[in-house]
Amino acid sequence: MTELSLLEKLSKKGTDFLGSKYPIIGGAMASISDSKWVSGMVNAGAFAFLSCGSFTPQQLANEIELTQGKTQKAFGVNLIILHPQIMELIEVCVKKKVTHVILAGGVPTVEMIKKLKEGGIKVMAFSSTAAVGKWLIRNGVDALVIEGHESGGHVGPVSTIVLMQEVLPFVQKVPVFVAGGIGTGEIIAMCLLLGAAGCQMGTSFICIEESSVHQAFKKAYIRSTSRDAVTTKQISSTFPVIPVRSVYNKAHEDFESYQLHVVKDYENEQLTIEEARTKIETFWAGALKKAVIEGDIDNGSVMAGQIVGLVKEETTAQKIVERLVTETQKALEKMKSRLNEG
Repeated sequence: MTELSLLEKLSKKGTDFLGSKYPIIGGAMASISDSKWVSGMVNAGAFAFLSCGSFTPQQLANEIELTQGKTQKAFGVNLIILHPQIMELIEVCVKKKVTHVILAGGVPTVEMIKKLKEGGIKVMAFSSTAAVGKWLIRNGVDALVIEGHESGGHVGPVSTIVLMQEVLPFVQKVPVFVAGGIGTGEIIAMCLLLGAAGCQMGTSFICIEESSVHQAFKKAYIRSTSRDAVTTKQISSTFPVIPVRSVYNKAHEDFESYQLHVVKDYENEQLTIEEARTKIETFWAGALKKAVIEGDIDNGSVMAGQIVGLVKEETTAQKIVERLVTETQKALEKMKSRLNEG
C-alpha cells in the first residue's frame, strides 16, 4: 500500500467529503460560476459550486444538466436562502442528484437543511462565528465555510486569519473550509496545518480559459492590485450599505455622489426614508452582469477579492490547480524539514 503524502494526509478529511482529488473549492460567483466554469474546475481535480442566484427552478435544472453533460465528477450548487422559491430549488437539486449544496445569504432554516439531507445531499453553510457553526452542525449541516473580509463580493467585518482562530480550534466535528484571500499554496498549507479541511477560492479562478466572463473584465483583474479591491462606501448612518468588495471604478464614485444626492433629498423632505433606502439599495442592481457579461468595467461592478493582485494572466483551471498543489506540497515539506532540523 502506497504511503500517503503529507498533503494527502492533511487534506483527506476535505477530499473524502467533497469527493475531489484536491482540497480546493471553486466558490460560487453570480453570473460567473456556470456549467463551463464548474466543469473546468472539477475536471482539473478541484471541487466547485454552480451559482443559482436568481435562477428559476427550471433554469437551475437546465444548468445542472449542462454541467452533468460536461463532467462525470461531483460538483455542488450554491442556493441563496432568501430566494422566493428556495424549497423548489432544493427539490430540483434532489431530483437531479446533486451531491452537495451550500446554503448562502444568511443562516438557513432547519426545514431547508432537513429537506436536503432527506434527499441524500451533503449540506454546507457559511459560518461567521464558532457559535453559529455549532448551531448549524447541531441542526444537520455537514460542513462549514468560514469566509473572511478579504474576499470579493458581499463581505463580513472579520478577517480570514481572525476567523480561523475563532472557529477552527472549536469546530472539529465536521470539515471546515477557509475562504477569503487565498491565492497561493503556502496559505493553503497553513490552513491545513491549523485544522482546515481545505480552502475555497473565487477571485483566483476568474481568469481561467474556462470562464465565460467578458475579456474586458479579465483584463481589469489582471491589471488590478490588492489595494484596488475595496468595499462600497457608506455616506450616512441613516442609510446602511451592505459592504461589497470590487475593483474601484467610476461606479464607486457615482455611488458615493448618488448617496449624497439621495440623503439631501431625504433631508429636504423630497423623499420618505423608505424611498431613500430603496434608491440606495437598488443602485447596484444589474451592475455585476453589466461588467461580467457586457464588459462595462467602468459602470458595472467588478467584484474581486483582495487577492486579485496576484492574478497576472489568463490560463487554464488545470494549470492553476497544479501550481497550487505543487506550492502546497513544497510548503508542507519545507515546514516538515524545519521541524526535523537539529
